[in-house]
Amino acid sequence: MKALLLLLLLFAAVLSASPGWTEQSNDMQRGSAARRCFCQVTGYLNDCTCDVETIHDFNNNKIFPKLEELLNSDYFRYYKVNLKKPCPFWSDKSHCGLRDCAVKACEPDEVPAGIRSASFKYTEEANVVSKDERECEKTEKLGAVNNSLSEETKQAMLDWTRHDDSSDNFCEADDEYSPDAEYVDLLLNPERYTGYKGPEAWKIWNSIYEENCFKPNSIRRPFNPMVPGRGDEGRTFYNWLQGLCLEKRSFYRTVSGLHASINIHLSSRYLLRDTWYERKWGHNATEFQLRFDGEMTKGEGPRRLKNLYFLYLIELRALSKVLPFFERSSIQLYTGNKALDTENKKLLLEILHLAKSFPSHFDESSLFAGEKKEAETLKEEFRLHFKNISRIMDCVGCFKCRLWGKLQTQGLGTALRILFSEKQINKLPDSGPSQRFQLTRQEIVALLNAFGRISNSIRELQNFRELLNNLY
Repeated sequence: MKALLLLLLLFAAVLSASPGWTEQSNDMQRGSAARRCFCQVTGYLNDCTCDVETIHDFNNNKIFPKLEELLNSDYFRYYKVNLKKPCPFWSDKSHCGLRDCAVKACEPDEVPAGIRSASFKYTEEANVVSKDERECEKTEKLGAVNNSLSEETKQAMLDWTRHDDSSDNFCEADDEYSPDAEYVDLLLNPERYTGYKGPEAWKIWNSIYEENCFKPNSIRRPFNPMVPGRGDEGRTFYNWLQGLCLEKRSFYRTVSGLHASINIHLSSRYLLRDTWYERKWGHNATEFQLRFDGEMTKGEGPRRLKNLYFLYLIELRALSKVLPFFERSSIQLYTGNKALDTENKKLLLEILHLAKSFPSHFDESSLFAGEKKEAETLKEEFRLHFKNISRIMDCVGCFKCRLWGKLQTQGLGTALRILFSEKQINKLPDSGPSQRFQLTRQEIVALLNAFGRISNSIRELQNFRELLNNLY
């Protein structure tokens, strides 16, 4: 018996010492985590005519590098936000006390004068207005216009006073004139893992999914990767989801895609080391797996990643559609630095033309295309549900999370308004000012930064794929 045991041990030692055995064993382990996260994230997306690979190549090789450069410019890095608005849904006033939850607002002299003077203006001429005129615009009435201004600039100012058609908006915007609204440098307050988690964080997402995603109480959504579903809950949920109309299914997939993108940002900018002499941020593969590994999330993770690509198509289509608005000569990315403003406008138009060139855009005309009265009712319900989500952002206890949540929901809400607005983005010669589509500077900054976050997430997927392949 001892001789047999000794022989088996010797045989095992020989096999383990064999290069072929070792390489085969390592090959079996290497990439298994990557396969569990990404093997289903391929091919065509449901409800679209585009595939993951086309989006991946287009984003990473064409649009992402230009977008990254644009978002580093002064016009897009400063965002005015009110982080002190009370939560409109519950009275919990607790806030995250962790240092990484804090947001450092800008001092007045840190923001370029051209942005600071009138954040809703587009041109240098439009900034040369009196205090009384600004007050008139604040109250959304037409005031006196400086006769020295060009007719085109006058028209831009007239358009602004008619901009606030609330029935067109998909999100709750901050009052930029509130004394609590402050400019924040997005580059100095990056979106990353802050330590904000637990019941408070999940209360936000539960409210979003359970109360705003057209889901009956009888259907439980298994969205928390840390709490595995019971029995056939996942199958029941997705059977129900497929039975929804296209509009409600798209709403859920859009929210899920935003959630996935935020989780990718937190996993890619994770606090890996925190000592008295060094704080190191970087990619946390384990955290990524907890959120997206197919086995760890009961098959939920890969679906989230595919919804990220779906959201990308929604926002990319909005950028392609809004191109005529930015092609107007009256629309400048005004900061006061004429040379840089000109370069930024040129770069923005390059990005928007690239967006327009994408071969397989999402077809927004397929939504709200039924019988007119029913379609209008559904569209209004869709709009109010998303507007409610934007209000939930004021309930987030972590101020940095609140900042990026408000910016990304405003950006997505702006994209939805572009896609479904009744106003003409490309003004026809015989249409009046009230029929002309308008965007404020806040909406422009949010729109591009929100798309930048989605674009960055897809770029980070490549990094995580390579990381998981090398680690396991």
